[in-house]
Amino acid sequence: MLNLIYTQIKWIMLIAGLLTCSMIFAFFAPQAALINMFGEALNEPLAQVIVRSWGFLIFLMGALLIYGAYKPIYRNLVLAIVGISKLAFVALNIVFGAEYIDKTAIALMFDSALVVIFLAYLLKARGLASKAV
Repeated sequence: MLNLIYTQIKWIMLIAGLLTCSMIFAFFAPQAALINMFGEALNEPLAQVIVRSWGFLIFLMGALLIYGAYKPIYRNLVLAIVGISKLAFVALNIVFGAEYIDKTAIALMFDSALVVIFLAYLLKARGLASKAV
């Protein structure tokens, strides 16, 4: 399984990047994104700024995945940054958003799986690099 992840990481990153980029939706329609993601909306003006910023930052993580898929020299850095971002999203939802887990379950499972895949790739890459030295 580890070898499959290692050899197919480009495609995994492309698919994950495209799906992650879909959160640009929150930039253009923050209320709809909140309702879609959490089942609730925030109506305060500050929420408009925060949710749009959140959506754009998630979009950037997706763009980084796509970039890293085509630029292997940056792949480890991209996977570490995006993996930490996705891990933070999962952890924050588990710790502070228990009441939303039913609504966010698909995103949480997707992001958790990606964190495991990215970590497996990074560990394999590290092992190969240490053998080469």
